[in-house]
Amino acid sequence: MKKTSVNTGKTLKVLGLVIGLGALPLLLGVTGCATGSRYEQSTGERIDDHGTSSRVRAVLADDSQYKYDEVNVETFKGVVQLSGFVNTKDQKNRAGDLARKVKGATDVENNITVKE
Repeated sequence: MKKTSVNTGKTLKVLGLVIGLGALPLLLGVTGCATGSRYEQSTGERIDDHGTSSRVRAVLADDSQYKYDEVNVETFKGVVQLSGFVNTKDQKNRAGDLARKVKGATDVENNITVKE
């Protein structure tokens, strides 16, 4: 009878080891996704940024004062970058103000050039 309990103890240890080692890649895979770089986006961030860029483009296109045909919009981790050309400094400033009010925009880098 003691032999059975010794074998059962060894079996449980081996089973615990197998389960522990089997779970290790899963744990590393989950935590590996959580670490991010300031230069890389997760899939969720990329989707959010695409939506933010689309909303900024729509707000600029719907503006009643100006048309922003030559303005490009890119978003990375919530930071909206405006680039391209406008005719006046007022247009540049207004584009930045409109972009700042868009949901998802955490900051705006207004790199629009005023034509002279």
